[in-house]
Amino acid sequence: MTLLEAIDVHVEFTARGRRARAVDGVNLAVGEGEIVALVGESGCGKTTLARTLLGLERPASGAVRYGGAPLTYSTRALKAYRREVQLVPQDPTGSLNPRHTVYEAVAEGPRIHGLPGERERVASALSRAGLRPPERFFPVYPHELSGGQRQRVVIAGALALEPRVLVADEPVASLDASVRGEILALLLRLRAELGLSALVVTHDLGLAWNIADRVAVMYLGRIVESGPVEQVLSAPSHPYTQALLSVLPESPSPIVLGGEPPDPTGIPGGCRFHPRCQVLAGGQAAEAGVDGRCRSQPLDILPAAPGSRVACHFAEAGRAPA
Repeated sequence: MTLLEAIDVHVEFTARGRRARAVDGVNLAVGEGEIVALVGESGCGKTTLARTLLGLERPASGAVRYGGAPLTYSTRALKAYRREVQLVPQDPTGSLNPRHTVYEAVAEGPRIHGLPGERERVASALSRAGLRPPERFFPVYPHELSGGQRQRVVIAGALALEPRVLVADEPVASLDASVRGEILALLLRLRAELGLSALVVTHDLGLAWNIADRVAVMYLGRIVESGPVEQVLSAPSHPYTQALLSVLPESPSPIVLGGEPPDPTGIPGGCRFHPRCQVLAGGQAAEAGVDGRCRSQPLDILPAAPGSRVACHFAEAGRAPA
């Protein structure tokens, strides 16, 4: 059952007097009890999409659906929605008030929503987040905690509202490598114990491999490839996914993409990846007879459908990047 869904979502901003298409037609679904990884390099639009799914940004067109119903943006409706769909921010140090104890930080959400049993709720959330015994952490301030403990406090703050979906924005990016595995294991345990769904936003495909059921690869405001994580990351069909995977330590040779990601105020025609595409630059697209299409023919927006999907003329011609 689909729990959280983006349907043809477009999000636009004005930058230097020009229209920036930060999210330019995205379909994405998160099922009940499912972990979906949204991956891509910085500036691809993944955080803007996550904020839109949280109700923090309103789409210029398209819709966000939760439990099959479209999200409405009245103050009352958003308050109820945010109890169900909670953010786990990237930087726990910046998101925690240094003047608030751990108890105050975790209790803030239940107080806003007027939930009963505050002390028991805070203790339960801290315990589920791996901070035991929870009472020991009640009077502690953020600066007295390690980075991993601060991230657990942030997760506990979300759990205190008993949400059904977590949206985790780079949840381990600011942590030491030794702690990252513990936080990923915690997220998997919460899924198993509570049936939580999660959208994990990351630039790290290794993280996606370890935690996700499905992966969606985003480039310049669009999903360019999606599917079961083992299938997409073991045999990627899109040249961009291939390039992202090539920088993992176990990859024999990295693929160096030319230039920086294109400006969302001036998205190129044809395939939006074509100015940087190693398959086009290397002549393989010409050999397949699709180089003209790569430069001039736009690709369809991928549906949020089961199975693997790719938006690539070269892949559609029955070829995969070598």
